[in-house]
Amino acid sequence: MKLLLDTNVVLDVLAAREPYLKASAQTLALVEQGKVKGFIATHSVTTIHYLLSKHLSRKRAQAAIVQLLNVLQVAPVDQGVILQALSLGWPDFEDAVQAAAALNVKATHLITRNPRDFKALPIEVLTPEEWLQ
Repeated sequence: MKLLLDTNVVLDVLAAREPYLKASAQTLALVEQGKVKGFIATHSVTTIHYLLSKHLSRKRAQAAIVQLLNVLQVAPVDQGVILQALSLGWPDFEDAVQAAAALNVKATHLITRNPRDFKALPIEVLTPEEWLQ
């Protein structure tokens, strides 16, 4: 099983955002334990670093990214993924890039707190709570 974790799920864990922390952390823990393969899109890494740097510090943000990359693999966002995202015609381009990155790595699930944003995706899209059940 391969999961692509949306930016919001990873931020729930790294920023300890309630009430989402528990399910998102359990999902990430299953990846860390090797029970499932986990991915994060390339552009999510830069977004997470930027947001954590603003709220914590640059040094702590970098440490968090290193820890994250010890658990998750990076799903490439290259020219082909961008073109695929554009071809989806979705109103939210960032969501389209997440979707195209998930398709590119042949993810079986996209885990997000906003499944309705990914209705047209041909893979299963679930919240962390739904996926854990």
